[in-house]
Amino acid sequence: MKPVIVDLHNHTTLCNHAEGSMEEYVEEALKKGVGVFGFSDHAPMDFDTRYRMGFDEMADYEARTLALKKQYADHLEILLGYEVDWLPGHMDCRVLEADVDYLIGSVHFIEEWGFDNPEFIGRYQEADIDTLWRTYFSLVADMAASGHFQIVGHLDLLKLFRHLPRVDILTLAQEALEAIKEAGMAIEINSAGFRKPIKEAYPSFTLLKQARAMEIPITFGSDAHAPQQVGFKQEACLALAREAGYDRAVIYRKKEPLFVPLPDGTES
Repeated sequence: MKPVIVDLHNHTTLCNHAEGSMEEYVEEALKKGVGVFGFSDHAPMDFDTRYRMGFDEMADYEARTLALKKQYADHLEILLGYEVDWLPGHMDCRVLEADVDYLIGSVHFIEEWGFDNPEFIGRYQEADIDTLWRTYFSLVADMAASGHFQIVGHLDLLKLFRHLPRVDILTLAQEALEAIKEAGMAIEINSAGFRKPIKEAYPSFTLLKQARAMEIPITFGSDAHAPQQVGFKQEACLALAREAGYDRAVIYRKKEPLFVPLPDGTES
């Protein structure tokens, strides 16, 4: 397969906190030169329901994505996925066993606290930051070990408000990275961090280099919640990947991995 720009993490208005039509997202992907584009909207769950689609909307979401896949087949490849919140006690087989190309497993909650939601940012003042990081990476490790997912969403999301650990990040993340490796999962280079107070991609370059040393594959996602965010900072993310030593990314068709070469600096 020829070198291609990949963007597998994109949302729709079904999650109730995004804007724009699905067609607008695809058209923006074409404009940005994306060759493999994935919709991975927030999967339904019986918790925090206002920030995700309902179970009764899954069929429509899947049908609309597959229709666009067919419509744009001569221009780019469209893949179907879900971003699934890892929250023990709230996982549902209707999502985990869905007939899709991939599932992104993401940790947005620590004991039902939505730590990336500005509405609840005050909780950071009450917490020990290193303990939060240990708990967060433990949840990532559990998510990976479950065997349900292909991609780890925004590996170090907890940094978004600049609450960084005092303990070495590699020490904190090692168990999670080992679980990701054992599960055969990929991590995404997610550009949404550039839009947050941390002003850098997820994961950090330190974690990305360690993932490369462990031969953990990568993919890419803009985490777009509006059409203009598709392909956001893709050149910077490709540069991070190349600097860390990667020369290919992984995509998934029916949960089976396929590796594609990264564009070089002139193509990106």
